[in-house]
Amino acid sequence: MEDEDIEKAVMAYLKKKGFKQTALALQEEQSKSSSSNISHTDPDVSKQLLSFSESENDPARYQDGYSKLRSWTYGSLDLYKHELLRVLYPVFIHCFMDLVAKGHTQEARTFFSSYREDHEMMHLRDLQKLEGILSPSHLEEMEFAHSLRQSKVKIKICQYSHELLVQYLQTPQSSKMFGIINEHITFEVSPGQPSSISDETEVVTLIGISQDTAKQMNEKEIHWGLLEDSLEERLEKAGGMMPESEKGEGETKEGDLEESKKKSTDGGKQGPSAKKLKKDKVVGATGKSARSETNAVSVAPRVKAELTLPAVPTEVEHSILEDLRNRVRLSSMALPSVCFYTFINTHNGLNCSSISHDGSLVAGGFSDSSLKVWDMAKIGQEGGAATMQGGNGTTPTEQLVGTDDGKRSYTLFQGHAGPVYSATFSPLGDFILSSSSDSTIRLWSTKLNANLVCYKGHNYPVWDVQFSPVGHYFASSSHDRTARIWSMDRIQPLRIMAGHLSDVDCVQWHANCNYIATGSSDKTVRLWDVQSGECVRIFIGHRSMILSLAMSPDGRYMASGDEDGTIMMWDLSSGRCVTPLTGHTSCVWALDFSGEGSLLASGSADCTVKLWDVTASTKIPRAEENKAGSTNRLRLLKTLPTKSTPVYSLRFSRRNLLFASGVLSKGA
Repeated sequence: MEDEDIEKAVMAYLKKKGFKQTALALQEEQSKSSSSNISHTDPDVSKQLLSFSESENDPARYQDGYSKLRSWTYGSLDLYKHELLRVLYPVFIHCFMDLVAKGHTQEARTFFSSYREDHEMMHLRDLQKLEGILSPSHLEEMEFAHSLRQSKVKIKICQYSHELLVQYLQTPQSSKMFGIINEHITFEVSPGQPSSISDETEVVTLIGISQDTAKQMNEKEIHWGLLEDSLEERLEKAGGMMPESEKGEGETKEGDLEESKKKSTDGGKQGPSAKKLKKDKVVGATGKSARSETNAVSVAPRVKAELTLPAVPTEVEHSILEDLRNRVRLSSMALPSVCFYTFINTHNGLNCSSISHDGSLVAGGFSDSSLKVWDMAKIGQEGGAATMQGGNGTTPTEQLVGTDDGKRSYTLFQGHAGPVYSATFSPLGDFILSSSSDSTIRLWSTKLNANLVCYKGHNYPVWDVQFSPVGHYFASSSHDRTARIWSMDRIQPLRIMAGHLSDVDCVQWHANCNYIATGSSDKTVRLWDVQSGECVRIFIGHRSMILSLAMSPDGRYMASGDEDGTIMMWDLSSGRCVTPLTGHTSCVWALDFSGEGSLLASGSADCTVKLWDVTASTKIPRAEENKAGSTNRLRLLKTLPTKSTPVYSLRFSRRNLLFASGVLSKGA
């Protein structure tokens, strides 16, 4: 019996169990020792070691070991069970991948199908990717699987739960599971009671990079403040917002467009005007409390722009300043008026919608590769159908878009060669961008009603495109797992952001244009530096793909919505979740902050718009911010249900009127 075989068996065992430091130490000892000093091992011991090494490769040990670990976990005390259950998913996928890597393909498929149902609710998309692995070569070729095998998962667990798990793993029948856990899981053990079952941030997320790398990334310095010499800053220096006594006149301008529509559809009734007067009284009564909330933007730190900003025409600047002066102050006591545009007769062809900053234009992207833009003023003149609803300080208005009155009520833009998945208006409304499954982005002029540029760079369908807050620059996200920064005057991207493990589903600009955020099917959100193209934050906590993002006006906070209906509020400076929010029962497709940042609006496939009090959740004392298991939540102010219309898009105007749009579903 050769000692070399014994050494190989021991080394393989140590590596398999995750004792990497011990294996390195043994390797060093072997290299130092000369052949004359190596003692010969007893033949019986040699046979036992080699037989043990062979039994380690027995595929039945994976099935047996995982089955017993699963039974033990589900049989644990309820107080600790939810923490111990977190171990099962990473153990499950690594058992499966180990079986495939060792060539036991049939046993791997049987194992996968036997326990797949346990994890489908939480990790369906990951499982759909992994079930395509049929050979060891697939493990190396699939970047997602390869990255999982190279990194460790971090699981938070209380001290007693950890002791229970270690005690179980020390039993002989658990040696295989002990090795997998040691190699692929890092435990963050905390003293005291187990974490709350409902604590969303405690979820196991597989991100394909080491936890240390993610931690280092989130320690990078970022400058989340607003741009120097911004219009808001100039307004503050010039004397700030108008006094409350002068607000009444300005506020009436806020709904001029809507008032004309209301009068044209209800025969000039005085009802809406009376409600408007009541709204004005509410705003005046709550002005003092709202004033402190509006100042959040003005106290944000100022930063320099990393991009060359486009010049703003003087008349446009005056118009924006006028809107800001007449902005309605919103708070928990003064909710916004809401105007909802409903698409009808789309025959399941509408994929996306977008609303211009002043609500005057609405765009729809369709499966037949067309982009259609409606001018709301013209629809109002035509006397389009409308339904009035109201109460409790909000006045939702539903405007039907797409009625067939014998002539086209929209402008048709054709040029894409596949379904249009996203559209976005420039801040001034003179341009619109659209992205498509044909992997291109097109720039259209709303003045000329023509296609100006076709941007080619992505290799697969482009899911989202967003203009920057200053216009000229825009960002796109794609199935090719990248996001890209573009400028209108160049046909090639300025930056390519790569790092997500799956589709990049949505993209959003920071208020100061120095960063963009991306949401992905890999369940993470990343923040990227526009100038360097470097990832400076990774936000972990969602349980499903991220579908929507929104940045607070002061640039400090970000909201993200996912496929399960969960919204999370993140602090960009720390990279931590300020508060998770559960309320929607389906995909959150749209998010937007009010102009002063005091309210968050969310739109969902559950056919509701919800309004949340942001100030109550973000004003957390520093002492409480670091406490583990904080149960602080966003406060739901109001739920606005539609008849049967999933909400596709949301937009707060500069004057704080909330616009929303969606398509009437068949159930109506």
